[in-house]
Amino acid sequence: MRNILIVAAGVVAVAAIAAGVYFGTRAPSPGQPPVAVAATPEKAKLLGVMPGDHVLGDPKAPITMIEYASFTCPHCAHFHTQILPEIKKKWIDTGKVKLIYRDFPLDQVAAKAAQIAECAAPDRYFGIIDLIFRSQPTWAATPDPVAELAKPLRIAGLNEAEIKTCLANEAKANAVIADYRGGETLGVSSTPTLFIDGEQYKGARSVEELDSVFAKRAK
Repeated sequence: MRNILIVAAGVVAVAAIAAGVYFGTRAPSPGQPPVAVAATPEKAKLLGVMPGDHVLGDPKAPITMIEYASFTCPHCAHFHTQILPEIKKKWIDTGKVKLIYRDFPLDQVAAKAAQIAECAAPDRYFGIIDLIFRSQPTWAATPDPVAELAKPLRIAGLNEAEIKTCLANEAKANAVIADYRGGETLGVSSTPTLFIDGEQYKGARSVEELDSVFAKRAK
């Protein structure tokens, strides 16, 4: 049975993450068929650009892809290091697709990594999450993952003192929690989960699969 996120706003939320509340479940099998999201006002709002969202590409791009991911999910790391670069080149950089990245931490380690990423300047956010995913094998399963994660983040200009300050930042913790709760509202239960123009795609996707989906919607 998957653990349920039991947190409240403010200090309680920060304490819950620090105490080891675990989020979500394991990643699904690849290639589950897409499912249309039931139309409700709340879900419709979540399927667009929300205040505080991190958007890669032109915010006015006609095709919207929302990703819910966890920094400790190997499938998510594969997507960001192997699939997204091709999608970015073909679809995002050409103004046809925008990517909205949201956090859906599978565990407390991923929650802390997400909170650290939230402290990055807006124009450096996607560079930071790329660095976190690319270095995932070296920090995610270590006895002190935050300390190990701090090593590659030095390259990006985040020192240990800044990371400690970030992890004590209630607003950043609440931003991660808000992403998670929004994902639950949309039916996310595992990572990676993509939403492309209102359809939910669970599991790993190849460049070819996404090319096909985008090509149909771009007509």
